[in-house]
Amino acid sequence: MAKKSMVIVESPAKAKTISKFLGKSYSVVSSMGHIIDLPAKKLGIEVENDYKVALGVIPGKKKLLADLKKMAKGMDVIYFATDPDREGEAIGWNLKEWLKLKDQEIFRVEFHEITKGAIDAAFKSPRQFDEDKIKAQQTRRVLDRLVGYFLSPLLWRKVTRGLSAGRVQSVALRLIVDREREIQAFVPKEYWSIEADLKKKEAQSKEDKRAFKASLDRIGSQKIELLTEADTSKVVADLKGRDFTVSGVEKSIKNRNPLPPFITSSLQQDSFNKLRYSPVKTMFIAQQLYEGIELGEEGPVGLITYMRTDSTQVAKSAIAEVREYIKSEFGGGYLPDEPRVYKSKKSAQEAHEAIRPTSVARAPKDVASFLTPEQAKLYELIWKRFVASQMNSAQIELTQVVIKSDKYLFKATGSTIVFNGFTTLYKTEEEETEEEEKKNILPLLKEGDGIEVLQVLPSQHFTKPPGRFSEASLIKALEEDGVGRPSTFAPTISTIVTRDYVRREKGYLMPTDLGTKVSELLVSYFPQVMDITFTAHMEEELDMVEDGKANGISILNEFYAPFKEKLDFASKDIVKEIIYSDEKCELCGKPMVVKWGRKGKFLSCSDYPTCKSSKSISSGVKCPAPDCGGDLILRRSYRGRSFYGCSKYPKCHFTSRDLPDEAAPQAANPSVPPSGAANPSVPPSGAEPVTN
Repeated sequence: MAKKSMVIVESPAKAKTISKFLGKSYSVVSSMGHIIDLPAKKLGIEVENDYKVALGVIPGKKKLLADLKKMAKGMDVIYFATDPDREGEAIGWNLKEWLKLKDQEIFRVEFHEITKGAIDAAFKSPRQFDEDKIKAQQTRRVLDRLVGYFLSPLLWRKVTRGLSAGRVQSVALRLIVDREREIQAFVPKEYWSIEADLKKKEAQSKEDKRAFKASLDRIGSQKIELLTEADTSKVVADLKGRDFTVSGVEKSIKNRNPLPPFITSSLQQDSFNKLRYSPVKTMFIAQQLYEGIELGEEGPVGLITYMRTDSTQVAKSAIAEVREYIKSEFGGGYLPDEPRVYKSKKSAQEAHEAIRPTSVARAPKDVASFLTPEQAKLYELIWKRFVASQMNSAQIELTQVVIKSDKYLFKATGSTIVFNGFTTLYKTEEEETEEEEKKNILPLLKEGDGIEVLQVLPSQHFTKPPGRFSEASLIKALEEDGVGRPSTFAPTISTIVTRDYVRREKGYLMPTDLGTKVSELLVSYFPQVMDITFTAHMEEELDMVEDGKANGISILNEFYAPFKEKLDFASKDIVKEIIYSDEKCELCGKPMVVKWGRKGKFLSCSDYPTCKSSKSISSGVKCPAPDCGGDLILRRSYRGRSFYGCSKYPKCHFTSRDLPDEAAPQAANPSVPPSGAANPSVPPSGAEPVTN
């Protein structure tokens, strides 16, 4: 008699796809994500007892756990097929413990794609739970809980209730705040450049007669450095009427290599840059593609491999398939002699694979009708990146021409694609930039050719501050600094935006006053928690726990001892900060103070709760709606998105994502005391202390 088998996965979509491959002899059920976790309102950790955790059933999931227990009683074998990472290992392990299984055989199965071949292979070779991986996840969970549980109340005391701190999110916030400080402190410096429109003398063919551009590179042996308009004008005047000749022509062939297939961070970056999808949206869609999409009569099929990975490894079978596809569809000239092998970073889990299509035979055009437009765009991005990663390099001929007149040396550069290689399918940002440069097409030039100057064009420039982080560039910075792991990038950004520590402004992340205040407070009192190098070191140690090379308890002790010392000092030193504005309460006449709430900063009467008057803080810009006269106020939607709305709402419904450019004077900052005011933390005469 066949054994009765039960398979537990995290989601209904994953369960449906796997059921198709396993058949009716297996009951595949979903745990709907985590069922067991630390308590929401208690620490749940016995610090003095080697950080023993007190796990419990998540509120609202007791019935689901009871149903799973009931189903498991009639089974002979229980398979835990949760995701192939630390989080998935912990979900399965915790559930196994709470199901209190006694008579059943218990196995863990792991796969990185939901296809028949991968599922069959996983169930033919089940394993036991990986205790090192579970210890690594629990150590991370304890670290995160210690930071969040103890630091958040200090923020409530200093600023306002409802704020949170996190081990990774606070470091990400610091990066954004520090970058904003660099921008604000930046002093632009003037400099000039000179460009010339040139043409070959005695040109015969139409191609030789075309004009081209060259830039002044040197004056004598000195690299050009023009800092003022006066200096530049002297050079421009001296260039008039001069004869120019070609003094050298250099040609070279440059190979442009394809990028490796996606890992989580590079997928999030490319998806943001090319599709403008946020990291959270990217991962949501990628999970749908991984867990299974209905492909008509074929039924649900997992279209991509597991999307949380930092490995660029690719299965040999997938390499063989994509090489055959390239040869068939593009020709042998596009196929390298040997498969390309990409090196993963040191911390990557080599048992995992890169993000790739489960079959390159499912070309984007063939499955597009079964996908939503957003799913189709992301699948196409993943498919093209993977196929391109195994194609031949593009070859580009670079030409550099040196043009001289006495002491003045100009350079002109141009490029021509000799062989498009992988770029026939997928263009990198660098390749797109190369195409822009190619617009300066050079005529056929040789040493000694005479050059006619059509015009000399001086241009004024100013040095620019470092750019603000986009979501893509922040992920890149976090990854380069070793902060966080594939599963943490998207939720980290989502959290700091939802908490109103950071706002999205025209595609970039800007810290709010609240975010800046929180970061300053944490850096002042908890430099270790906010230190990028230390946070990266902790991530490396967690990886070592997973590899069985480090002890989680020792890592927690290393962190907690100095953390507790700082915590004890901060608990005594931090007091509620009161920031007085220069506005008076319209009801009682007492000073208004700045406070933070769920929807951002606002003004409240200093005599609260006796007087409950409050008002929004104006941006300093008038509402542009006809016959309105209200002020634009920064508001937040129920989804946490920032926008500007009229102070006369609901009479006026004007809203805008950005302040109107034509009426954007510098808004008054109520956190800064008016000229001549006393210390903003000291109430004016007659004001009552604020206790709320």
